[in-house]
Amino acid sequence: MSSKKRDLSKYFLPDFKQARKRIKKADIIENGFEIPTNLVNYGIGKTYHIKTFGCQSNLRDTETMMGMLELIGYEFNENPLTSDLVILNTCAIREHAEDKVFADIGILEKIKKTNPNFIFGVCGCMAQEEIVVKRILKSNSNIDFIFGTHNVHRILNILEQVIFEKNLVVEVWSHEGDVIENLPTKRSNNLKGFVNVMYGCDKFCTYCIVPVTRGKIRSRRKQDILNEVNQMISEGYKEVTLIGQNVNSYGIDFDNESRYLFWNLLEDVAKTGIKRIRFTTSNPWNFSKEIVDVMKKYQNIMPHIHLPIQSGDELILKKMNRAMKISDYIELIDYIRYNIPNCSITTDLIVGFPNETKEQFDKTLELYKRIEFDNAFTFIYSKRDGTIAAIIPDEITIEEKKERLQKLNEIVKYYSKKNNEKYVNKVIEVLVDGPSKKDKNVISGYSPQWKVVNFIGEAKAGEIVKVLITSASRFTLNGKMID
Repeated sequence: MSSKKRDLSKYFLPDFKQARKRIKKADIIENGFEIPTNLVNYGIGKTYHIKTFGCQSNLRDTETMMGMLELIGYEFNENPLTSDLVILNTCAIREHAEDKVFADIGILEKIKKTNPNFIFGVCGCMAQEEIVVKRILKSNSNIDFIFGTHNVHRILNILEQVIFEKNLVVEVWSHEGDVIENLPTKRSNNLKGFVNVMYGCDKFCTYCIVPVTRGKIRSRRKQDILNEVNQMISEGYKEVTLIGQNVNSYGIDFDNESRYLFWNLLEDVAKTGIKRIRFTTSNPWNFSKEIVDVMKKYQNIMPHIHLPIQSGDELILKKMNRAMKISDYIELIDYIRYNIPNCSITTDLIVGFPNETKEQFDKTLELYKRIEFDNAFTFIYSKRDGTIAAIIPDEITIEEKKERLQKLNEIVKYYSKKNNEKYVNKVIEVLVDGPSKKDKNVISGYSPQWKVVNFIGEAKAGEIVKVLITSASRFTLNGKMID
């Protein structure tokens, strides 16, 4: 398979114009997966490795691919360099992530040159970008396959073509996407797991490529979600995280008479009795007070909300196509804290958006100090080809952007530690993950507020135990288990 045809008319290449369209309502496909006859037991004696970049949605896609590959006999191998099949499940959010992927492609290219039976390819969000696919096709002649986010369920069909037709397969669908149910899965954790509630995004923030790479909003049916949660409960899972590109947009694509929205779903998931429920990610524009009211009502919905604001300046937010008033955001935060006093709140922030002034950046610092977030993911603006912001001339130097990021991160560190110190001398419940990776004599787990807790005691993974917090750092709470 070292020689690949390059007649582009034979490939399903990504098309940004097509991917931006929002036309038909998504279809629900009950059984969109089958094992090709040629691949029954094909993987027995062979190994695979999937390297995942990016968000929880990519991790969930990886678990689905793992399930399908293991149905035909493949076994997972921790070492990609000694595997028979390697898949790079990619992220397109930031340029740095793309650089890592191309570095990995170069390494896999070298393996292919010495072992022609080695198979490798790329999938995920990067594969949905026109410029990326063209770059791969131009510079990496030995790659075996490229497919996108909408046809993960076809991985075995794609693999069949690679193996038996010995040609490069490029299959990237740019239509709006459908909802494929009843796919096999191999979850990476047997205590905590992700459950997709919706796919895609229709917000089109000017800096973000996700509405193109992940397609339009498609909500799963309530019963399919609840069935998955109940199945996980029967298998001993203690925690589920409801995920989507914008989970609190769930249901807005349903028929008007349905009006079954995210807060309705959250309540029904809580009623299943699963021990812990989390959800991510939320756009504050769609975050309703009804969500807070449901969280307050059910103790098994964990008191942590990730609510990205991105900037503290309204003009910058408008340029980002996130036209939310800062006063409305603060009002929402205040409502959360009044109704759920022990709730931790985290956010995302971008510094150096094209032509952001010092005064506008200072407003981000002011907002952070006003709210005192528990933590934040902070980034320097990353130009993404295919987005509106990518064509805006930018006069800010990279040195200035790095200085702003450092200044913001100092404030983030301060309030992270300050908020963690509030738990000292308090008893909290911790869902145990197991021994700490840094010290096998210490047990590690997570508090309801999504804080890492390291403690001394005797506890098994999956147990929920009480821990007295004795000290705190920016990153962790430390303590001892009590009866």
